[in-house]
Amino acid sequence: MRMPDTTEPFDLILFGAAGDLALRKLLPALFNLHKDGRLNEDGQIWAITRKEKSQEAYITHLKEALKGHNHNYTDEKEWAVFERRIQHVAMELDRATGYAKLAKRLKDPKRQRVFYTAVHSSLYPVISEQLFGHDLITENSRIVLEKPIGNDGKSAFAINRRVAEFFQESQIFRIDHYLGKETVQNLLALRFANSIFEHQWNQRYIDHIQITISETVGVEKRAGFYEGTGALRDMLQNHLLQLLCMTAMEPPASMHPEAVRDEKVKVLKALKPIVGADIAEKVVRGQYESGVITKGETTNMVPRYKEEEGVSAKSCTETFVAIKAEIDNWRWAQVPFYLRTGKRLAERACEIVVQFKEVPHSIFEMQHKKTMANKLIFRLQPDEGVKLQLCEKRIGNHMRVQPMTLSLNPSDASKKRVPDAYERLLADAINNNATLFLREDELMTAWKWADPILQAWEETDQRPESYNAGTWGPAASTLLLAKDGRLWEENA
Repeated sequence: MRMPDTTEPFDLILFGAAGDLALRKLLPALFNLHKDGRLNEDGQIWAITRKEKSQEAYITHLKEALKGHNHNYTDEKEWAVFERRIQHVAMELDRATGYAKLAKRLKDPKRQRVFYTAVHSSLYPVISEQLFGHDLITENSRIVLEKPIGNDGKSAFAINRRVAEFFQESQIFRIDHYLGKETVQNLLALRFANSIFEHQWNQRYIDHIQITISETVGVEKRAGFYEGTGALRDMLQNHLLQLLCMTAMEPPASMHPEAVRDEKVKVLKALKPIVGADIAEKVVRGQYESGVITKGETTNMVPRYKEEEGVSAKSCTETFVAIKAEIDNWRWAQVPFYLRTGKRLAERACEIVVQFKEVPHSIFEMQHKKTMANKLIFRLQPDEGVKLQLCEKRIGNHMRVQPMTLSLNPSDASKKRVPDAYERLLADAINNNATLFLREDELMTAWKWADPILQAWEETDQRPESYNAGTWGPAASTLLLAKDGRLWEENA
């Protein structure tokens, strides 16, 4: 799906403009949109921070931070134009004085007005209330809420209900940046524009599906956030479940936002609950120990999670989680979805692996038993692409087959810059296109499925299983698939 170009003037008010997300992702994405001519010339970016700085000091800090994140800002002419879009405003988010100051500067209520909350979700209600109290919410306004929203279903419901007092549901854009990735869009195109795939996209032909989001980094300097969150809240109940929905959803009637989101909700409602004894059987949680992380030609010894700054020595927070999920509907009956995510793993990757069933009987000599199983692999990071694993005859006199990989990427893909996910989603938010954003019932249904697992962990003395940094997680994760006669994709 190509995003429409911005055709109207806009004000984008970025709360948390000095934070890691803003400096590492949001502002670079906005600069790329600017360079590509995707932003209206009369579009303004209001950078809201808590620390008092001059306009010049903030712009200097912003430029240095962006360069430090290895973004290419050699085009000084374009940067000079872009920085004129940015207006810095220092204010405390829970005090009325700052909003009064902002109201005086945002003068035209007819402009598209996007409030982006790159802050902790506990602040969403107070921000919404203050915006409403200072008449900053117009009919052309919308608010973008970053994940995770809440700490469980109860807190998520409270936050959403409070925000809904001031914004209509159509004005609330709950963002999950994985849905903005190019390969996720390609997943929909391959499924719904090609009968060769869609006809086989069911339990008759697919053996199982694996979805992996792995990171080589630890908690870095985010222990204060991560200690109260963990891998299931931070990654699985939003990112992984959203990728599952995009993979498993039925064809929507159209690409209208509500049609797409209706089908995603159906998938979440069909997820088989994991409760009671099933939690120990189908869920694995782990916590990393010290180990060796390899990055390129560099290897580093890294500390265990409990030795990270700000982490309790008695912490039971999981840095890894793997789940065997099942969808109770006609299309996916008996097809397991294996989900895993973790920090300090062997490789940084995000992949969806669709494993097709083997042929019922092979007439060929094979290298090994699994040679005939086809795979469709969607890779979302670090490099995006789609590959189809087929079988071909080995060159020679004997009739032997071997696996071969067919790239489904366009031949000129390597010549084009792949837009960052935040570029697509920011442009969609400015253009009021909610297709790739979560609706409230999506969020709450996901929490409803995840809550029993979180509650069971809190009520038992079971601790996360240890795994060495630089590996693929605890042994129980391998066993999760092995007891079903399967293995994690080796290249994931």
